[in-house]
Amino acid sequence: MPTFDVVSRTNLAEVDNALNGVAREIKQRFDLVNTKCAVVRSEDTLTLTADDSMKMQQVEDLLRKYLAMRKVELGALDFGKPQDAAGSSLRETVAIKQGIDGDLGRKISKEVKSAKMKVQLAVQGNELRVSAKKRDDLQAVISLIKEMKNSQPLQFINYRD
Repeated sequence: MPTFDVVSRTNLAEVDNALNGVAREIKQRFDLVNTKCAVVRSEDTLTLTADDSMKMQQVEDLLRKYLAMRKVELGALDFGKPQDAAGSSLRETVAIKQGIDGDLGRKISKEVKSAKMKVQLAVQGNELRVSAKKRDDLQAVISLIKEMKNSQPLQFINYRD
């Protein structure tokens, strides 16, 4: 029985490479040099620090630019609101989405079931397993999920025939 998994994974090595590029550019740009601007990653969160809202916006733009250059989808990031931090600076946390949460999993399974496709969906932790009798049904499910225009990037892996 052919199967595949629907997952949402962000390559953290590419995120680290992008953060290194952001740090280099912060050190080189004349408007950001000698400021408190920084981006730090711990596990699945990024912490952006800046002196004021204008510099925070510039750091966000740099982060988006370098992540796009490293082919990390920006839909995997959940930007928070800037908050006041120590020393009259701003701090913003950015969550990196890993895995399919319950709401998105239910939305996908509901959409597939409403399309009356002959497939079985099983939630396995933070990923979905789709199985069917025919390979064509699986390809139809992939195209249906891609058409859903989810905000979170999805990958289709572990295809087995």
